[in-house]
Amino acid sequence: MTETNLLLPMRTGEIRIHDAEGFAGMRRAGRLVAECLDMLVAEVKPGVTTEHLDRLVYQFVHDHGATSATIGYRGYRHASCISVNHVICHGIPGPKALKDGDIANIDVTLIIDGWHGDHSRMYGVGDVKRKAERLMEVTYEAMMAGIAQIKPGARFGDIGGAISEVARLNRVSVVDEFCGHGLGRLFHDEPNVVHSSAYGTGPQLKAGMFFTIEPMLNLGRRDAAILPDGWTAVTRDRQLSAQFEHSVGVTETGYEIFSASPKGWHEPFKVQRG
Repeated sequence: MTETNLLLPMRTGEIRIHDAEGFAGMRRAGRLVAECLDMLVAEVKPGVTTEHLDRLVYQFVHDHGATSATIGYRGYRHASCISVNHVICHGIPGPKALKDGDIANIDVTLIIDGWHGDHSRMYGVGDVKRKAERLMEVTYEAMMAGIAQIKPGARFGDIGGAISEVARLNRVSVVDEFCGHGLGRLFHDEPNVVHSSAYGTGPQLKAGMFFTIEPMLNLGRRDAAILPDGWTAVTRDRQLSAQFEHSVGVTETGYEIFSASPKGWHEPFKVQRG
């Protein structure tokens, strides 16, 4: 870790409230990470390896004066996590090439001016089957339904309640081994944002809170397993999984999405379909 990291705040067990400076910092970080994932839309195609995509992410982050938050984090060595098909999250980039019909989540966290931008999207590779497209659509819908619950006075459980409702209505399952998290000047801060909670439960939302919402939905059962590498989480039944993630802040009247795509490419698989 660098000396700069030693100056970062420590987790206190309390949910931080940020001011206007924090919102400005998160806008810069969120926009940059969204631009990074926009850049990848044209690069995700059959025959491309995930390690090549990871190198593109690293170069983008470096070229824009930012730092990768994941390189060196608990020993992780890459600038992205790339999770293909039945990989739920934390897929490690490597030499295996993407195939026609694959779906992939690419998750990037960068740091600029001390603020963390954390964002992930699904990408369709070539000709994707309708059931895979539908899973991606439902996962995005679930994330946005959770985000729509954000306003001062609401509860964190309202977010997971809305996500769970969308999943139930579409007969998919919500992975509950992983959750969203507070962020800002820390990569992972309070609170944990659970995606399978109940309406009316959990801490109250207050203006100035920053966190991620990042539901993972499976076509089959919700059960996850961790591979021997200690990172890669997969579906136990090897059914497809999808995830979307935004970094958000609670405003005085609702919410702000920091990681919105400047090009409107929040759902890049639709851009690829035309």
